[in-house]
Amino acid sequence: MRSYQDLFRTPEFTPLFLSSAAQTVAQTVSGLALGTLVYRATDSPLLSAVSMFGPSIAQVLGATLFLSGADRLPPRRALAGIALAFAAGTAVLALPGLPVWAVFAVVLAQGLVASLGGGVRWGLLNEILSSGDGDGDGDGGGGGKGGGDGYLLGRSVFNMMSGIMQITGYATGGVLVAVLSPRVSLLLAAVLFAVAAGVLRLGLSRRPPRSSGRTSVSATWRANARLWSDRPRRLTYLGLWLPNGLVVGCESLYVSYAPSAAGTLFACAALGMLAGDLTVGRLLPPAVRRRVATPLLLLLAGPYLLFVLHPPVPVAACLVALASAGFGASLVQQERLMTLTPGELSGHALGLHSAGMLTLQGVSASLAGSVAQVTSPAAAMTVMALASTGVTLTLAAAARRTKATAPRPAPQVP
Repeated sequence: MRSYQDLFRTPEFTPLFLSSAAQTVAQTVSGLALGTLVYRATDSPLLSAVSMFGPSIAQVLGATLFLSGADRLPPRRALAGIALAFAAGTAVLALPGLPVWAVFAVVLAQGLVASLGGGVRWGLLNEILSSGDGDGDGDGGGGGKGGGDGYLLGRSVFNMMSGIMQITGYATGGVLVAVLSPRVSLLLAAVLFAVAAGVLRLGLSRRPPRSSGRTSVSATWRANARLWSDRPRRLTYLGLWLPNGLVVGCESLYVSYAPSAAGTLFACAALGMLAGDLTVGRLLPPAVRRRVATPLLLLLAGPYLLFVLHPPVPVAACLVALASAGFGASLVQQERLMTLTPGELSGHALGLHSAGMLTLQGVSASLAGSVAQVTSPAAAMTVMALASTGVTLTLAAAARRTKATAPRPAPQVP
């Protein structure tokens, strides 16, 4: 893969991309509508926030129970079924008179389903883009290790799309909720999920699972234990989850930091993330790219340290955009994760990354909010940035020690 055009000429990439874009918009629209409904019913900011971010936190449970299905289910059938499940669940949330406990039951179920969806989707993307010719004729099956330029380039496109679609979804959702109603917005989101299911069913080829065996809780635990047992892979996971999640805690305070300009800060964060993904995914040569993960993670947190000075909104917007370019580190780390992971576990490994990342983001948002409650939003953002910087430096030192103690290959005897 040498360009973005090569990606879209690869069979199956385009339908996977379009369906993911539709689902991202549907998730943002439905999340905003549901949060509005719950707030109107309970007058509770906490319950409203949990209704929006509950599926992310619930993913940790799904990752410990069902994630083995990421490599043991046929990808086309699994992805289409997951999209249909979200369509049905979102339609249920739109029912008039639905009690709050039932709302959270549906939200929990969606989180469990989503924990499987990430592994299936990213495992399939890795399979499509690491197959060389990407013919996707259904004959291939498991494939070997991924982690080449194709996957990194493809994931950078998905990351950029996600940022753009989130902005689009929140803007559209705000208009729909105001002009129509939250329930109508939920129904429209359900239709969009169903459309995504149709695109997946018609656009993807039939592929066998990447790994044999039955999906089960014990298989999930065994695979998680296997992935976690390797120290370099374990450090990679921690690097993907912790610095990123702590900085998302900073982002969760935009509304309280600048209530009238939160949209501007979110837009600048998305712009910076797009720039970072473009630079890492398209512009940096592989030799340079492999060395930039730690500098990018430090960049991700560094500008937020200046929020202790309470910068005005124009300065804050520039700092946010600069910091968000550091999210490009995740592309480098995912590339490394794929080089460390057997091909038959690629979907499981990527699903574990996705579930852990979203869970830590939800936990960090709660932690940042708690710190801001007793101090101030600016002080809490600085604390979270300090924690992210400390974690990054600690993990970098641990990685250096791991390399230093790794056994060297025996010299060849002539």
